[in-house]
Amino acid sequence: DYHCASRTKLGLLITHHSQIKGTAFRSGPFIMMKRKRTKHMINMKEERQFMGNRVYGRRVVDGHVHTELCPHGSGDKTALMIEKAIDLKIDKICLTEHAPLPVEFKNVYGGIKAGCDTGALKADQVEVYLELAERLKKDYATRINISVGFEVDYLPGFEDYTRSFLNEYGAFTEDNILSLHFLDGYDGKFYCVDYSTDDFRKAFRPWLFDQNALYYKYFTCLKKAVCADLGKYTPVRIGHLDLLKKYRLHFGFTKPLDEQNCRLIKEILLIMRKQGRQLDYNMSGFFKPQCREMYPSRFIQGMVYALGVSFVPGSDSHSVEDLERVWG
Repeated sequence: DYHCASRTKLGLLITHHSQIKGTAFRSGPFIMMKRKRTKHMINMKEERQFMGNRVYGRRVVDGHVHTELCPHGSGDKTALMIEKAIDLKIDKICLTEHAPLPVEFKNVYGGIKAGCDTGALKADQVEVYLELAERLKKDYATRINISVGFEVDYLPGFEDYTRSFLNEYGAFTEDNILSLHFLDGYDGKFYCVDYSTDDFRKAFRPWLFDQNALYYKYFTCLKKAVCADLGKYTPVRIGHLDLLKKYRLHFGFTKPLDEQNCRLIKEILLIMRKQGRQLDYNMSGFFKPQCREMYPSRFIQGMVYALGVSFVPGSDSHSVEDLERVWG
């Protein structure tokens, strides 16, 4: 984990990250230095102090919230989550439920069945979700700003399906996220990168001892996602940029990103800046026991700051408790 400190305050010169060895990364007008933290102790008030181009300025906005309909969620009523958001003095929340996966995706999916079955809404739940979201918007209109959208999966080879889905429902949404949850594994089939360590081990075993090669594979696919033509309603926000690291502590993926990955991430961020895209500064990673840092890492946040890419903080909440621990 890294924290930011002012260059002026520390009186430190800025140095390109490739010159830094060990515990520090300097980029832009601040330095990121490793800080000791007691296990499981996270000061979220401190961690939420982001530098850079925050889309909503000083407003407290949670740009990534799921609902009671999420098949891998807690089942907590969305109304209770909104009530909690109001208690926490959040100005706006963006409901971004997982858009349905194409039916044909199961034919190219190689992971644990539940990873696909519980990954997203079913097609017949889309209208139910939109009706729920619109009802909540009306019920809480005078108390909190609520926007509606989907978290859409980028699936190579299924761009036509995704474009068709967005064309059908995009007009009813305001905030959509494009995420990469599935990556092709050792056998060419797709696996969920964040379902379980066992599934991850099976899927990516050829790369388990080459962290940077696996990351490069992931970021290469992410670049395709950012460049994909998904039509008029292409999601503006890119979800949890480095989600692949969810099990980083379990698999020992603790090395700094190599120069090749840094260049690729820079290319992605430059494309996003040109497109006017945003990043999801997703804080859920802090609470994943084998991750313990947010998405993206503070290292990548330094690149985001230096390149001037916009971002929206998000809790990726699936429960009332999730909201409390991120914003409490």
